[in-house]
Amino acid sequence: MNVLASIYKSPKKNDMYLYLLKADRLSKVPQALSTLFGKPEHVMDILLTPERQLARVEPWQVIEALNTRGFYLQMPTPEDDYIEHLPDELLTRNDPA
Repeated sequence: MNVLASIYKSPKKNDMYLYLLKADRLSKVPQALSTLFGKPEHVMDILLTPERQLARVEPWQVIEALNTRGFYLQMPTPEDDYIEHLPDELLTRNDPA
């Protein structure tokens, strides 16, 4: 099944993306998720097919979530969180330079 989706990025968290059915826009996003996500920034519209390659997830997983929940939330990888906090960790180290 092919699905026309819109992809939005979060202004609050790097590499957090929200996939929505283009026709539904933001109407299916729960309030709690909207608060966590922040004001969505439109990235692109995309035709999802089972054969289309996506960077971090299988397309059928996104299509299934869109058809059942109305949205798919792509979270940042744990490595991204580590890298974001690395400078703070280095600043608080007590090792002599």
